[in-house]
Amino acid sequence: MAKLGLNPEDAVVVSGIGCSSRIPAYTKCYGFHGVHGRSLPIAAGIKLAHPELSVLVFSGDGDGYSIGGNHFLHACRRNIDLTYVVMDNQVYGMTKGQPSPTTEPDWDNGMAPGGTNLRPFQPLVIALAAGANFIARGFSGDSNGTADLIAEAVTHPGFSFVEILSPCVTFRPEQRAWKEMVRHAPVKTTFDRGQAARRLATDDGFYTGVLFRDTRPAFEPPKAKTQVEVCDFDHEFIVWKLDLNNLTFCVD
Repeated sequence: MAKLGLNPEDAVVVSGIGCSSRIPAYTKCYGFHGVHGRSLPIAAGIKLAHPELSVLVFSGDGDGYSIGGNHFLHACRRNIDLTYVVMDNQVYGMTKGQPSPTTEPDWDNGMAPGGTNLRPFQPLVIALAAGANFIARGFSGDSNGTADLIAEAVTHPGFSFVEILSPCVTFRPEQRAWKEMVRHAPVKTTFDRGQAARRLATDDGFYTGVLFRDTRPAFEPPKAKTQVEVCDFDHEFIVWKLDLNNLTFCVD
C-alpha cells in the first residue's frame, strides 16, 4: 500500500480467522476481522457498495481453502475487483499443527500419524479453472518482491490471487529450507489459460512471480438510478408490520 501511495482512508483490509488473519490490527486503514472462511463475501460486499476503495483480503491455507473453499471458487468466478492474498504454510498453525488442505499426504505428526494420504489442494490450478483474472506466487522471505507482487495485483482489474509461501517454523521447522528452494519462474507471464494450466499443474510449487494474467472486465453491478432514503425503509417496515397484524390464523 505504501508502494502504491494509497491513503489509509482509501483502503480496506479484510480477513478471516487464523495466524494470517490478525493482519487488520497491524495496518493503518479500514479493517474487518471476519469469521472463519467468510472474508471473501464480506470483502465483496464492501467493494460493491464502495467501488472507489481498494479492498485487500488476507487469509491462510486453512481459512481460505477449507471452510472458505467454496467462497474462493465463486470469488474467482465473479471476478469482482479484489486482491486476495493467502499465506500458505501447509499446516494449521494457530490450532497446534493439524494438516491443512495443502499439506502433503505423507507428512507425519502427532495430529495425523502416518500422514493424511489425501491429495493436496492445488490453489493456483483451481483459481485458474474458476476464473481468477491474475495469479501470482511470492515468498515471505522476499519482502520486497512480495510487496511488488501485491501492488501489481491491486492495480490489476478483476479478482487477483496471490499465494505467499509462508513457512511455519514452529510446527514445520523443515520449511526453513524453502528459502533455498524458491526461485523466480523461468518463463514469461502468460495470457493463455491452457498454457497456464499446463505450467501450474506441473510446477513444484516454488516458482514465484506473476504466473497468469487475463483481461476479463471486472464485475460491476448495474448502477442504481435513484437513491433510497432511510424514510423509505421506515415506510416499508410500517406497511409490513400492519399487514402482519392483520393476519388471521386457523387452528384445527
